[in-house]
Amino acid sequence: MNLSGVWLPIITPFRDDKVDFESYKKLIEYYIGKGISGIIPLGTTGEGPTIDGIEYEAIIYKTMEFVDGRLPVFVGLGGNNTKKVLKELKTVEKYKVNGILSVCPYYNRPDQRGIYQHFYSISQETGLNIIIYNIPYRTGRNIENETLFRLAELKSIVGVKDSCGDFKQTADLILNKPEGFSVLTGEDMIFYSTLLLGGDGGILAASHINTESFVKVYDFIKSNDHESALKLWKSLHEFIPLLFQEPNPAPVKYWLQRKGLISSEEVRLPLTEISLGLKEKLDSI
Repeated sequence: MNLSGVWLPIITPFRDDKVDFESYKKLIEYYIGKGISGIIPLGTTGEGPTIDGIEYEAIIYKTMEFVDGRLPVFVGLGGNNTKKVLKELKTVEKYKVNGILSVCPYYNRPDQRGIYQHFYSISQETGLNIIIYNIPYRTGRNIENETLFRLAELKSIVGVKDSCGDFKQTADLILNKPEGFSVLTGEDMIFYSTLLLGGDGGILAASHINTESFVKVYDFIKSNDHESALKLWKSLHEFIPLLFQEPNPAPVKYWLQRKGLISSEEVRLPLTEISLGLKEKLDSI
């Protein structure tokens, strides 16, 4: 599966500490019409760590029902206990999802051998496509490019969400990526730069807002209209930092609630709603 374009790591709307499926359906309908390439529920932006087992399966079920085959769906599924991840795969495989987004094991900080064996084990256990998520500032461990290239040799591992935090590593990854292996940035601020280097797209929390503009930047660059891409990117570049000034996805949820796309900006602890100061800044744009 060749992955490209703008992928939406969709938020999970809550109301009174329950998943608000009415708002969730509204979100999916709204974004399907915006030109995105796929939807990823239950990632970090979807507050996956605070979703319990019953809710987790219900969200997958409802996502597939609401999407109804119109876009690919990759489900967030990862952890630092390989055996537990393999068990949870069985839940995901009940539904006709296209694949999973799986984060590097965190906290116990395995070396490169352990990282390889973790993802190798997942790939051997499922026929689902796998996007690896490399985000060292959250996990405490970087997946080195050499390890990624070895993993890319496995048929089911189709790409990486790259949030390594080192642009040299990102550049080396893109310029040397194996055929058929996609590099999707998870760093919203370097979406434009990633595309210019030859990256395949992005999994972008910020694309909840001005979605069509992110899609147009991608389309302009792929059609070699770099002047139009840069002009549009400058307008996006100004507001993206505000969405990460306080912990994601709280700023995005505030904007979505103001837009009328969700009924509440509620997030789950340990996250909290954004400050009044940030609300005023977001309102101003």
